[in-house]
Amino acid sequence: MKKISLLFLFVASTLMAQETAFYNDLKFNLDPIHKTAEVALNPTISGEISIPESIPVGQETYLVTEIGDKAFKGAKHLSAVVIPSSITRVYRSAFDGTALMANKEMWHDGALIIDSVLIATNKSIKSKYIIPTNVRLIACGAFEGNKAVARVEIPSHITKIDHYTFSGCKNLSKLTISPSVKWIGQDVMTGSGIYQNDKKWRKGALIVDGCLIAMKKDGPAKYDFKSKVPVRLIAAGAFMGNKTIAKLTIPAGIPEIADGTFYQCQALQEVIIPQSVTKIGALAFAECGKLKSATLPNTVTEIGARCFYGCASLTEQNLNDKITAIPTGSFFGCHSIKTIDLPSKVEAIYAGAFAGCTNLEQVKFPETLRYIGDQAYAGCAKIETLALPMYINEIRKGTFQDCRQLYQVSLPEGLYAISDEAFMNCLMLEKINVPSTTFRIGQHAFANCQHLEHIDLVDQIHAIETGAFRDCKMLLEIKFPEQLETLGEDAFRHCLNVRKVEFNNKLEAIPARAFMECKALEQITIESPIEALGDEAFMDCSRLKTVELNADIIAWGKNVFKNTRVDQRELMAQME
Repeated sequence: MKKISLLFLFVASTLMAQETAFYNDLKFNLDPIHKTAEVALNPTISGEISIPESIPVGQETYLVTEIGDKAFKGAKHLSAVVIPSSITRVYRSAFDGTALMANKEMWHDGALIIDSVLIATNKSIKSKYIIPTNVRLIACGAFEGNKAVARVEIPSHITKIDHYTFSGCKNLSKLTISPSVKWIGQDVMTGSGIYQNDKKWRKGALIVDGCLIAMKKDGPAKYDFKSKVPVRLIAAGAFMGNKTIAKLTIPAGIPEIADGTFYQCQALQEVIIPQSVTKIGALAFAECGKLKSATLPNTVTEIGARCFYGCASLTEQNLNDKITAIPTGSFFGCHSIKTIDLPSKVEAIYAGAFAGCTNLEQVKFPETLRYIGDQAYAGCAKIETLALPMYINEIRKGTFQDCRQLYQVSLPEGLYAISDEAFMNCLMLEKINVPSTTFRIGQHAFANCQHLEHIDLVDQIHAIETGAFRDCKMLLEIKFPEQLETLGEDAFRHCLNVRKVEFNNKLEAIPARAFMECKALEQITIESPIEALGDEAFMDCSRLKTVELNADIIAWGKNVFKNTRVDQRELMAQME
């Protein structure tokens, strides 16, 4: 598989690999945005298998739409497979090394066709090949590297030519693409006879039957799409890596800006998108560092993962109300964006969607929002206030990490968890009112919130985990919730101004370094049922001079009171 293919594998992994499921002994990757599933790596599967059309996952049903890259590679004893009609993409490599590929009886006229899917071809194929009428889908790379084929006709019922389909077909001189084809993948002809024929290129563009397949990286600075046959489709990755084009007007009639179409177009500053476009694909404009304007028409109903990733010069982007999800990394690293209006019907903002938008100042969440992903706003250093809508029940890992100007947050009732690193390094955050429904504060959730003076730890909190409030230097008082059962190591380490700590009657252990370097702490009372003091639990609490011990301590850690005014040996002697 070619080097550039890693781009699409990367996109797929960010969308799907975060969540997996097993069903009927098969592993699937899940796409939570579209509620679709991909057959994942299943190298040990054997015998005859039937891929389901859909799988249940919790309360949801996921439609199985893809057989992923190398899905069954190396499954030597896979002898038969049933491919359902729900499948819209199959990778040729999915069956490499299986008994299916080795079974000569399954090959006909140089092609392996399973359940109307053309999986692969070999050197026995006819020089002029007309894809059979019973084929509904052509696998990615189905003809890749085939030197025998010279002419191919795509029949009128085929709607998609997927990635690498004819890549490396050195003798391919003619390809007929029917008007029924609505989508063309990346590198479909790279290294083919057509691609290498200079006479096929016009003004730096390779156009076949009205489909713009590729642009040369060092082509003209302007391209107007004018040709004898109007351009009706632009292939995925067609302009990828172009170094010269600065401004582009996409012609009317183009239905989609496909995956990676303008990826790493170094000079691109402005793109005018017509009303015919309804979808912006994954990585469509990613790493176009000079792109300032790419206004989306109100016809766009979907944007793909990392579509504007790393567009550091993009100053604004308006998203219309037809968009209901902001996918993974959509605007990651868009340093110049100051405001962005979220559509009123958005239900989900996925991982890293706005991470690294260092100049983003205002965020107003729609009331429909139900999910904000990991690190969605991490590094948005200029956001000052946040009010989370009522349906948000968890602040996930690193969601607002490094929002250094954030000083005020309103959390909704119904929130059950503030997860790991959720507000870590929010230097200006002064106060948090935790909803009464919250039961967990995750690892380093508020670590290094240097101006945090007060946090209301409600009684329902069961766990305060490792480093949750480490380096909260302005925190003055700690009152443990009534239901707190778990306290993590380093939980309040280096909280320099904590003067008072009130334990509850459920905590059984004070873990290692829990209050280490709390230099303002002078007096504590350790009550039953606490029976264990971890290593260095109160080490370097230099003002600590009084410990009232009303508990039977069974386990004493090392250096619990080192560099304090408390003598650990004397306390231990009192217990004898």
